[in-house]
Amino acid sequence: MKYFIRLFFKTLRIVLGPVMLLKEAITRPKGLIRSQAAQDAVDQQCRQLALYQYKTCPFCAKVRHEVARLSLNLPLIDAQPAGHDRQTLIEQGGFAKVPCLKIIDCTDAGTGKSEASQWLYDSDKIIGYLRGRFAGL
Repeated sequence: MKYFIRLFFKTLRIVLGPVMLLKEAITRPKGLIRSQAAQDAVDQQCRQLALYQYKTCPFCAKVRHEVARLSLNLPLIDAQPAGHDRQTLIEQGGFAKVPCLKIIDCTDAGTGKSEASQWLYDSDKIIGYLRGRFAGL
């Protein structure tokens, strides 16, 4: 029975995946227009971030939509296939769950401690973080 359930969802992903990617490409918003200096500053900040995602995940598409709207040049890391990127997500982030935003060199405001990286899960939390950090720039 487990085999048939996996086969059903794999077939569903194969059929709906290209449709979802096409919809995302068609509905991609125009990004914010910033001065070159402001965009360079945003790009510099984006080097501290990485988005772990699956290409056909609807929640990942929602985050990529916001990334495009905010004109962010985030590295997108496909964590779906087994390999180094997925293993990094599991070992450092704690879960094989996407979307996940890796925030490097963050400082905890409450304690003042500096951490190597922070892992932020959940599309709504990621979007809220990105809006709070980049919408006003």
